[in-house]
Parts: sequence; structure tokens; C-alpha cells
Amino acid sequence: MSKYRTIVSQGMWGNNIVIGQSLALCPLLAVTSSATNGLGLGLATTAVMVAANVLVSLAKVMISKAVRIPVNIIIIATLVTMIDAILNAWLHPLHKVLGLFIPLIVTNCAILGRVESFASRNPLLPALVDGLAMGLGFTWVLVALGGIREIIGSGTLFSNASLLLGEQFAFLEMTVIADYHGLLLVILPPGGFLVLGAILGIRQKLTLVSEEKQHAEEVTARGSV
Repeated sequence: MSKYRTIVSQGMWGNNIVIGQSLALCPLLAVTSSATNGLGLGLATTAVMVAANVLVSLAKVMISKAVRIPVNIIIIATLVTMIDAILNAWLHPLHKVLGLFIPLIVTNCAILGRVESFASRNPLLPALVDGLAMGLGFTWVLVALGGIREIIGSGTLFSNASLLLGEQFAFLEMTVIADYHGLLLVILPPGGFLVLGAILGIRQKLTLVSEEKQHAEEVTARGSV
């Protein structure tokens, strides 16, 4: 159980795709003008990561090392094509908003990296948990970044969720600041860099505080011996 707890904590925080590895910044900054867009792309990416990890883990004994990376890319590209077709068929408004960034999931080096470094070297269940943890870790950063930008930029949260994600997501829509004219800069690309920088700064501060606390506890423990 501790093994899976470590996998989840690494995916959600310690080795998070964005705040831990600084990967996938292009779609992160491009589509997070709202929390709804971030949630949509995050869930699509999570689905690809989980399916890719599972398939690669199952097929690793049949794939030669000489062609492993090309085969992994083909698997990811096939899954992304399927997700793109599904979104176009059943969530067409979201598909129009996300546009090119759905096919570009294929080029997300975080997905190929996890498939190559983890799924191809581990059994099915750990690979599945890793894909889910990494995907959800990416999703929460997308939603957090999009939510902050949306609140400051327009005073709303999860606007158009029922239109883009389906009627079942209508409960997410809310007006956080009434009669608010918004701050356009935060919704534009420079705002994405500013908010992401603030999130990274907060994470770094929390990491330093945790390390200092751990060091103090170790010093106290050595002194009491």
C-alpha cells in the first residue's frame, strides 16, 4: 500500500507534470483562460495517460527494445485520435474551444516519458495508478490555473460548463464576484505566466518549509538520544 501511496503523492505533488517537472506548459498556458477549459483538457489527457500506461504495461513483453519508443508513440497517437473523435462527436463545443490542443496531446512529452520510464518497466496495476495519478495531477493544476485566471479576469468560475462539458456539469457554474468588469490581462497569455509563476512560488515555499521542519525534527531527535 505504501508503494501506491508514493506513486499517487508523486503524481499529484512531488513529481507533478507541471509544478514538479515543468512540462506541458504550452497547452497549460494556452487553454486555461477558464477552469472549464482546463478541466476538459485535463480529463482528456488523463484518459490518454491511463490507457497508454495500461496498454504499454500489458504489451511490454511483446515489444522489442529496438522499436519500443516508436510503438509507444503509435499507441499514444491512436488513443489521442480516438479521444479527439469522441470529443468531436459528443462534446463538440468543447472540441471547438480546445481545438488543436487535443491532437497535440500526442506531443506531450510527459505522456511518452511516463510510458517509457514507468509503464514499460512495471506491472499493470502500478502502471494504471501512475497514469491516473499523473493525469489527475496535471488536471488539478490546469483547473487551479484556469480558475484563478477566470475569477480575477471575469469574476466567474466554470463558466459555460454545461455547454462545453454537458448539462451534468451545470452545478459547477457560479458567479464569484457580482458586477465585476474583470481584468483582461489575467485572461490573456501574460496572465497565464503570472499566475503559473505565483503557483510555482507557493509550491517552492511550501517545499522549503517542509524541509526546514523535517530538518528541525531530525536535529531534535539526535539531541534527545
